[in-house]
Amino acid sequence: MGLKGFVEGGIASIVAGCSTHPLDLIKVRMQLQGESHVPNPALQTLRPALAFQTTPSAIHMPPRVGPIATGIKIFHTEGVAALFSGVSATVLRQTLYSTTRMGLYDILKQKWTDEETKTMPLSRKITAGLIAGGIGAAVGNPADVAMVRMQADGRLPVSQRRNYTSVVDAITRMSKQEGVTSLWRGSSLTVNRAMLVTASQLASYDQIKETILGNGWMRDGLGTHVAASFSAGFVAAVASNPVDVIKTRVMNMKVEVGKKPPYAGALDCAMKTVKAEGPMALYKGFIPTISRQGPFTVVLFVTLEQVRKLLKDF
Repeated sequence: MGLKGFVEGGIASIVAGCSTHPLDLIKVRMQLQGESHVPNPALQTLRPALAFQTTPSAIHMPPRVGPIATGIKIFHTEGVAALFSGVSATVLRQTLYSTTRMGLYDILKQKWTDEETKTMPLSRKITAGLIAGGIGAAVGNPADVAMVRMQADGRLPVSQRRNYTSVVDAITRMSKQEGVTSLWRGSSLTVNRAMLVTASQLASYDQIKETILGNGWMRDGLGTHVAASFSAGFVAAVASNPVDVIKTRVMNMKVEVGKKPPYAGALDCAMKTVKAEGPMALYKGFIPTISRQGPFTVVLFVTLEQVRKLLKDF
């Protein structure tokens, strides 16, 4: 019974991850906007302390670009295939991370569900999500780092691009050039984010679905699954976006031998980001985040419910 939950969750996660990959790529590119250490003539001499000066001599940050404009720019400058940069890493990430978290959550839900009422308190749902998300993220972190780097590569100058050919190439080169520990760079952020996402996403989906069915608002069908899953996606996006921004920047930073890394860690990255770009920078990329998290969660749970029906007799 436990293995079945891993299989069902894995299939649904891979389908959802691949179908929404372009939206995730746009989100990553937007979250990296404004980083002062990225080579850019307009930013070469800009220091965080000068970020909000409005004197004529001050160097201004380039205007922030929205999700549609970001997508169009990627399409024009890098081609349509660029929208699927890092999709191999997405498949591996969903195979490792999401399969683990979905399977563990299903096991915990079976153990903690009241046998008489067939329900589980919200507090237990959240706890199950936190545990499953944390373990899943630790397992899938190497693929997560590779995915972020592959998605962000196109924004670098041609001479500085890593040009990973696949997720295997990315992980192999990172291990050789930066050490095996680089595969778990930003792992604390990945784990924290995954705990937030899983707890808010899976727990809220189950809770909202139970509420809809319990009050007789809708039948247990596609409409209920879509409504509950989209609501769960919104909750997950709001809860996880700040951690996701910091995670993306820490994972994407380029560490060169003999040079001080752009960020000393997650807290340093958060402080530098807020100081240079303001607190709302932590919600940078929120529109593409919810634009991706919504469809991803809908596809995830609708697919999961269908896979459960297909595998019901197995």
